[in-house]
Amino acid sequence: MAKSTKEHLEDTFNDLGTEELKRFKNKLCDRKKGAGIRKAQIEKVADAIDLADLMVRTFTSTGAVPAAIEILEAIGCNEQAAELKENAGHGLPVAQPHQDVVDYGAGQGQKVEGQGQKVELTLSDDWHKQLHVVLCSQQFKDKIIRQNGQEIYEVKEKKVRKRLALLINNIDFDEKAMTRRGADTDEKNMEWLLKELDYQVVKHKNLSAKEMEKAVKDFARREEHAQSDSTFVVIMSHGKRDAILGVHYSTSDPSDTFLVDNIYRSLNTENCPGLRDKPKVILIQACRGGESGRMWASDGEPEEPEGIEGDDFVHKEKDFISLMSCTPDTKSYRHVENGTFYVQNVVDVLMNHAHEDHIEELFRKVIRRFDSTDMMGSYRQMACKDRASLPKLFYLFPGL
Repeated sequence: MAKSTKEHLEDTFNDLGTEELKRFKNKLCDRKKGAGIRKAQIEKVADAIDLADLMVRTFTSTGAVPAAIEILEAIGCNEQAAELKENAGHGLPVAQPHQDVVDYGAGQGQKVEGQGQKVELTLSDDWHKQLHVVLCSQQFKDKIIRQNGQEIYEVKEKKVRKRLALLINNIDFDEKAMTRRGADTDEKNMEWLLKELDYQVVKHKNLSAKEMEKAVKDFARREEHAQSDSTFVVIMSHGKRDAILGVHYSTSDPSDTFLVDNIYRSLNTENCPGLRDKPKVILIQACRGGESGRMWASDGEPEEPEGIEGDDFVHKEKDFISLMSCTPDTKSYRHVENGTFYVQNVVDVLMNHAHEDHIEELFRKVIRRFDSTDMMGSYRQMACKDRASLPKLFYLFPGL
């Protein structure tokens, strides 16, 4: 199985001598491109494992390798830089520490600026060609199925299945102040991830509430779902607590809103029989209010059923799981060039861990990222699971 970014970095740092490692850490503190890592963070680094972990948490898996190569070359460790470049790939985007962030709370067009220096990005247009989702081995899949049996959702063979994913991204609004700068990066990243996971992406951009409702209903009617084993629905826009804003939303006319409930209603057993008993993953990147500050997240306790259904009935809503970009009533932050914290972390976690974890564990890893002050800096946002009704474990088994 291919090594992860973190493992490649650990190998490289283990090859450095004591003085070289010291120079690397010093250079990391005063790095000129974007903000450097704080000295207090560096002082906590005890070994190569800690340093690799800090690099990945700071620059993400897409940017940690090129950042390390840049520093290695700057301190004269050209041999190690060349080896890392050969083993882990090159030409990747250098994702800077998360600073200079804006957010448009609840679609009101109010710009919220973060503290910190302006970030200069070094991006390569073909970075997706250099990266890939870590593939699952047949041995691992066989082992999981053997151990868990009926507790796992069926994953159809790649050669016979037809997976579909819906991607809606609202960037340009009638009110120019509501333009979601950086959202085009989110779209590229999310579309790349879905395709890597073997989903054909049905994509829409800049929709009104009525157009979003039509797009979701049309997607639910697609015949391919009968040959699928799962689906993803990804919607990115401004939002309120229980609604997503259409592009015609304005402070003077706030009627252009699409209720999140409509997603579940359109894809439930009654309206989308092709996805009956199949996982439906909902990813929503949108503010859910205007409050800021440290938030808590709770999945809640499931309600006790009122009765037991007979064999001639089926659950109207089942097999859903959603990951919201923030908790109710709070903001979701977006970098004006890198895109949202939410999409960056979802892509990074699924890219590196979907080969070994089921979807709820993947979501836990994403949520864990938002609990890291090293990653979030002074910003406070907590992704949270919502409306989960998966009775089984959903493994994506990428590549199989």
